[in-house]
Amino acid sequence: MSTPSVRVLLADDHPLFRDGLRGLIADTDGFEVVGEAASGAEAIELAATTRPDIVLMDLRMPGIDGVEATRRILHDGSAAAVLALTMSDDDGLVFAALRAGARGYILKGATGHDIVESLRIVASGRAILDAPIAARMDRYFARHQSAPHPAFPHLSAREQDILTLMSAGLSNAEIAARLVLSEKTVRNNVSTVFTKLGVATRAAAVAHARDAGLGAPPPMT
Repeated sequence: MSTPSVRVLLADDHPLFRDGLRGLIADTDGFEVVGEAASGAEAIELAATTRPDIVLMDLRMPGIDGVEATRRILHDGSAAAVLALTMSDDDGLVFAALRAGARGYILKGATGHDIVESLRIVASGRAILDAPIAARMDRYFARHQSAPHPAFPHLSAREQDILTLMSAGLSNAEIAARLVLSEKTVRNNVSTVFTKLGVATRAAAVAHARDAGLGAPPPMT
């Protein structure tokens, strides 16, 4: 009796890229494409109806992006493993995808062989990260674990993070995406930060933060 194929759902808003992935998977023994989505909303719907084993998920799509689609798919109880696939190597996007539950992350510039091997690894129940990203994650967490927030000890860790991102110029929507929070949660935390700092405006909060040395996060190297 033959082993059932690993069922893959493709989610990417570029038809030509999906065509390439479909052909790659069609030529790979033991895998089959069971659906294609051009948006995060379609990916959520198809994940529920096709019950894939793996979702190959582009993180940057119109409307509901891949990070939020990943979160919703897994929150809805899908047993699928999500493998994030994108052109972007933005660290915040990577960490957001992993926090949302993605099993791994690989860049679109990877070779067909590397993509297939990533699918095999994820199908086996293991996690995978593109090597350069894994190295940056190690440096990121090493730096942040040893970097306390002495300027505003009366703020919670989340409020500290939000204030830091505010001082770096991010909007509430951008902060929500970076921290994988709802915009309502971010707004509530921003209001709490205002209260604790004794300010009435975002500009005043940012001024306090910059006076204390907060600002744009250091770039990854």
